[in-house]
Amino acid sequence: MIVLSGKICGVRSAYRCRAYPTPEQAAVLNRTFGCVRVVWNRTLAARHARYHAEGKSTSYAETDRALTAMKKLPELAFLNEVSAVPLQQTLRHQHTAFTAFFTKRARYPRFKSRHGRQSASFTRAAFRMRDGALTLGKTPGVLRYVWSWPDVDVTTVDPTTVTVSRDPDGRWFVTFAVDVEAPAAPEPTGQVVGVDLGLKDFAVLSQPVPGLTDDEGRIAHPKHMERRERRLKRYQRMMARKQRGSANRAKAKRKVARAHSRVRDARRDFLHKTSTGLVRQFDAIAVEDLNVAGMVRNRSLAKAISRTGWGEFRTLLSYKAHRDGRHLAVVDRWYPSSKTCSACGHLLAKLSLSTRHWTCPGCGTLHDRDINAAKNLVVAAGLAETVNACGADVRHGGPPSVRSAVNQELSRVTGGSPSK
Repeated sequence: MIVLSGKICGVRSAYRCRAYPTPEQAAVLNRTFGCVRVVWNRTLAARHARYHAEGKSTSYAETDRALTAMKKLPELAFLNEVSAVPLQQTLRHQHTAFTAFFTKRARYPRFKSRHGRQSASFTRAAFRMRDGALTLGKTPGVLRYVWSWPDVDVTTVDPTTVTVSRDPDGRWFVTFAVDVEAPAAPEPTGQVVGVDLGLKDFAVLSQPVPGLTDDEGRIAHPKHMERRERRLKRYQRMMARKQRGSANRAKAKRKVARAHSRVRDARRDFLHKTSTGLVRQFDAIAVEDLNVAGMVRNRSLAKAISRTGWGEFRTLLSYKAHRDGRHLAVVDRWYPSSKTCSACGHLLAKLSLSTRHWTCPGCGTLHDRDINAAKNLVVAAGLAETVNACGADVRHGGPPSVRSAVNQELSRVTGGSPSK
């Protein structure tokens, strides 16, 4: 993101396309993936050993010098057969990963496996793109890909970085990172909404949205994994019967990976459409700060929670709200949104999870617990004034932090994802 004098002048956008390398290109790229994996794993192991032996961290410059020494080793001479740029980039990525870890924004970097997703990043020094034709360093010929954005002329695209990747199911992708002008902010709608995420329904809104929810404001859970679970189990049983290391096992493993990819792609498509619909429809969105990592420790609910994609949905909402100038408020996870009456503010002493409807003893209003919670999130975030403005702790999708729900004002988001 480019910021000048407090104004957003440009954003980094990415276009991910299917790629179809020739057998010769695939061989070179697979060799590049292997070299990237070797450099990452050796550097990570050296960092880990040095820190535990000497208590010292390793800088990027030191890893750069170590890479030069690696290339001179006879057993690692193959590192010189591929482009040097992806190897340098993996050092930068690892340095960024450690920075995120020490600032408590990510977990400790892990070793790369040859069985997972493989990728290699090329900067402008290692690729050429002219009139939409892409050529990578030390890779023969032009890499064929399918451009999927008819409203964007591929011949005008000037990427800063190109990342080639191969999924475990065998599909190839190429991602173009491009600096583009910041899009014009959509017109204000004057509407606000509270979003209560759940397992029975994916989300319940404080008000219905035509085309996005039903008449009560519910977004049904798509249950992508449940629909494909039977076939996935069959593929897994087939793979388990194959001999390890055989070609048949490799084919069965790709079938399992492809089944997982179908679920992942369908889930991501659903999350994108839902988050885009909310950001376009509302000026301000209030969500609850769910502790997903803690919730999945519940053995009874871990499987269902892991399939919902709450964390990814929150990330999509955050960056789309920031991009379009909308307001995202995150309500404290301990705020009793389900137990508080949205009409009079009465707080129940106890409300079991199995109770889906309850009547307020103060005003007699009959509540659906999810719809009531969504309405209370709007109030707790300071986006509506009612008798139930109890001032819960709320964080915006960026700095500065907000002191109290009742003191919040509607404003444009000025940062990234809210920290946990």
